[in-house]
Amino acid sequence: MDSHEHRRRGSVPTSSLARSAAGIALATLMGAATIASGQGQPATQGAASRAIQLPLSGRPGGGAAVSQSATPPPSSSVNTVNTQVTVQGAYAGSAPGRNTPSGSITLTLDEAVRRGLESNLGVIGADAASLQAKAQRLQARSALLPNISASLSENAAKVDLAAEGFSASAFGSSLPFQFPGVVGPFHYYDLHGSLQQSLLDLTAIHNLRSAGQLASATNLDAKQAREEVVLAVTGVYLQLMATSAAVEEQQVEVQYAEASYKQAQDQADAGNKAPIEANRSLVELQTERQRLRSQLGDMQKQKNQLARMIGLPLGLEIELAEKLKPLQAETPPVEDAVRRAWTQRQDLKATEAQLRAAEEARKAAGSEHLPTASLGGQYGLEGTNPNQGAGVFQASASISVPIFQGGRIHADTLQADAVVTQRRAELADQRGVVELDVRNAYIDLGVADDQVKTADSNRQLAMQNLQQSQDRFSVGVANSVEVVNSQESLAAADHDYVSSLFSQYLSRVTLAHAMGEAEKDLSDLFVQH
Repeated sequence: MDSHEHRRRGSVPTSSLARSAAGIALATLMGAATIASGQGQPATQGAASRAIQLPLSGRPGGGAAVSQSATPPPSSSVNTVNTQVTVQGAYAGSAPGRNTPSGSITLTLDEAVRRGLESNLGVIGADAASLQAKAQRLQARSALLPNISASLSENAAKVDLAAEGFSASAFGSSLPFQFPGVVGPFHYYDLHGSLQQSLLDLTAIHNLRSAGQLASATNLDAKQAREEVVLAVTGVYLQLMATSAAVEEQQVEVQYAEASYKQAQDQADAGNKAPIEANRSLVELQTERQRLRSQLGDMQKQKNQLARMIGLPLGLEIELAEKLKPLQAETPPVEDAVRRAWTQRQDLKATEAQLRAAEEARKAAGSEHLPTASLGGQYGLEGTNPNQGAGVFQASASISVPIFQGGRIHADTLQADAVVTQRRAELADQRGVVELDVRNAYIDLGVADDQVKTADSNRQLAMQNLQQSQDRFSVGVANSVEVVNSQESLAAADHDYVSSLFSQYLSRVTLAHAMGEAEKDLSDLFVQH
């Protein structure tokens, strides 16, 4: 009886031990589950920041280009250069424009450029790239700003302790009770908010600065895209003006050929000239008419090209408001123009920003070996039901020091050095590109100005020769061969004059584009209209 009482007083009831063991097991299991879910972890930044690696080159592609090349002219032509405008990539297309008229439209150059700046795909794409770069800068900034979140959960669980490794044998000796195999079902809720904040992360700081420079460069590229659109639209518009002027000149040539044929046919009918004279004049008339039809077709194609670039429907009839006339505007000295171009060209400024971005990225790579510090914490309510909850919190501050990364930081630094070297070389090259553009534009403009004067003089002389040939033919001194040759010379002189005006206008626009002033000075270039 005494021993029995002693055993009762010196031992713990089996049910109490079971509950204690189950409680310990459940607490251990819940702690493991909480850590696995991240709730019991310090709310700190996880992996260390890495430098953002930039593309090797920062130059955009596509655009508009104007070229003049020396060509051996025919004996009757004064044109010594062949001027062409080439539009590549997205700048040749557009999205449908707003306020599009129906039927027909009379376009001025200013209106065409305005529509191009609104609808051209090159500008749209450049603006989208600028917006994307701004978003990437915001993303880089987010690494330095607080990260705050909140969560609410209601949980129900039933746990198999044996499956999780909890059993009587796990305690090292046999227990005087049966170890529970299952706990639950049980319910609990969790409401908490968490905060993560980086206190010191030089790599993230330099990444933000690099992203800011990239956003600046992309914004400058968007401004340069406007210059490209001005050059592209103006070039195609001028080409259409030249073709329209050539069509008008050709219509006059057809009238001359018709008059010559009528004169030759009348004399052949009267017996004063042989029929071969009338036949030569008829061949010339048919040739001039065919040239006119070809030029009309070419003009329609150029209207379609212009419509595609400025967001107009292809079925719209386009009429131009301006006419080609000789330009007399003054130009600054070439050295002044080069200096102005170095300060105004947006692509040069963008290249400078690309170099600054690469330098910041290099600093970010070099900062990867430095310590980082962060702060985190969480606060919330936990309990079996919302009316019986307890406030819980956790706060932590941490410092992370990279010791050995297997050469990763050195590799990041080498990559960043390569980008800086490439971008620095591109900046030096871009300054040379800007100066080359200005000087070549001056050369082309000088040749075009002289060519206009010579072509105008030749056109007047060719007109006089045609009149004299017709007079000589009417009195029987000359035959139709002389008249036909005079007509061909006048047609070539007219073509030369129109082509020379086109080269002069386009060279003036190219010079403004080379100086970074195409959009700003467009209205002044054609003030004589």
